[in-house]
Amino acid sequence: MSDRTVGRYLKTLGLRATPESTYIVTTDSEYSNGVFDNHLDQIFELSEPNKVWVSDITYIWTSQGWLYLADVLDLFARKMVGWDMMDHMRTELPLSALEQAIIERRPPPDLLHHSDCGTQYASNLYKDRLSSIQAIGSMSRTGNPYDNACAESFFATLKKEFTHRRKFKTKAEAIQAINWYIGVFYNERRRHYLSPNQAERGEFEVCPSNLESYLLAS
Repeated sequence: MSDRTVGRYLKTLGLRATPESTYIVTTDSEYSNGVFDNHLDQIFELSEPNKVWVSDITYIWTSQGWLYLADVLDLFARKMVGWDMMDHMRTELPLSALEQAIIERRPPPDLLHHSDCGTQYASNLYKDRLSSIQAIGSMSRTGNPYDNACAESFFATLKKEFTHRRKFKTKAEAIQAINWYIGVFYNERRRHYLSPNQAERGEFEVCPSNLESYLLAS
C-alpha cells in the first residue's frame, strides 16, 4: 500500500500520524571520552537480574513546560527498577532514580551501571553513590547512542505508546500518568516475550501486549 493511499484512508477516518516532537539535548557532556570505560560494550542479554543497570534522561512536554524523566533499567528483563521526574535535569534527578533502584533492589557488589557521559552521571555525587554500593561504572562513547540502546528504546516506547498521544495540562498530571504507565502497565503487563515482572517471576501467562488491549481487559 502506498503512502498516498494510507494518507487517504487516514483522512477519511479522521486520523493523522503522530508527529515528531522537538528534539531536546539531555546529554551535557564535557568529556571527550567519558569518566568510565565502556564496560557494557553493547552486551544487552543477561541471564539474571541485578547484573547490569542502564540509565538515561528524557523530556516530556506539558502546558507548564518541560518535565524531565530519569530512569534505571535492569537489562535482564528490561524492568524499570527506578525512575523519577523533575522540572530540571541536574544531578539530583538521575540520583533520585538511582536511589529508588537501590532501595527497591539492594543490588550485590560488582553491579555494572551504564549511562551516557553526561555531566549528571559524571558528577562526584553520582560517582560517590555508585562507589558506596560497590558498583562498576560504565559510560557510552561520546556521540554513540547504540551504546545505551536499551534505555533509549524504553523512552521511544513510552513516547510512541503513551505521551505523544496526550496533552498534559500540568506537570503533576504528567507525573501521575507516567508513574501509572511504568509501574502498572509497563513493568507488569507490557510484553516483550513476557512482561518484565513476568520474566523475573518465571511466569508464562499470556497477557495483553499493548496499551489499548490492557485498558480494554482492565
